[in-house]
Amino acid sequence: MSGSAPRADRGKSDFSSRLTACLHPLETHVSELPVWGFCPAQAGRLRPAAVLIAVTDESRPRILLTKRAAHLSLHAGQVAFPGGAREPADASVLATALRETREETGIAEQSISPVGYLARYDTISAYRMTAVVGLLDRDYRARPDHAEVEAIFSVPLEQVIDASRYTAERLRYEGRTFEVLTLEHPEHRIWGATAALLHEFGKACRSLSW
Repeated sequence: MSGSAPRADRGKSDFSSRLTACLHPLETHVSELPVWGFCPAQAGRLRPAAVLIAVTDESRPRILLTKRAAHLSLHAGQVAFPGGAREPADASVLATALRETREETGIAEQSISPVGYLARYDTISAYRMTAVVGLLDRDYRARPDHAEVEAIFSVPLEQVIDASRYTAERLRYEGRTFEVLTLEHPEHRIWGATAALLHEFGKACRSLSW
């Protein structure tokens, strides 16, 4: 991984400590993380991927999301976390998440403090995705790479935690029917794997006092 190391060594804030308590520790080997999600037809050929659930470190935390560029061949115009497929040069899924975040949003690794993992998630498009949760420095800077990202926006953590904001719908994909979630938003359609991971993250956070 090129670039500076993430800020994992700095002192933890109270918010960071509470967030860490919701998650699988960073010391967990990725193979030991539980797996959930869909069982794709190509279950034997799942490609490893990683995304970053980037949470702002402020009194009313928000989670950063991207809207993918409309000209992309896959998932064009969809809302997603920064992230992507693991490359051979990536030392770990954490390295993948940080590299992809830097490439897509311009947020430097040193502006991110990783705090833990969610369980791995199998997508209907045959990726096994590891979600890394990280806190953003208050002075972070974002600049989307418009070759991949149309826009960067955020949703409040309190909305992500609220189970009543999600609805389920059925989707046909490659001859199979899946039930997928959608998270209510006034401007963007947040659905599929992104909504599922937000729901899972919100469920993990609901046990804490915010």
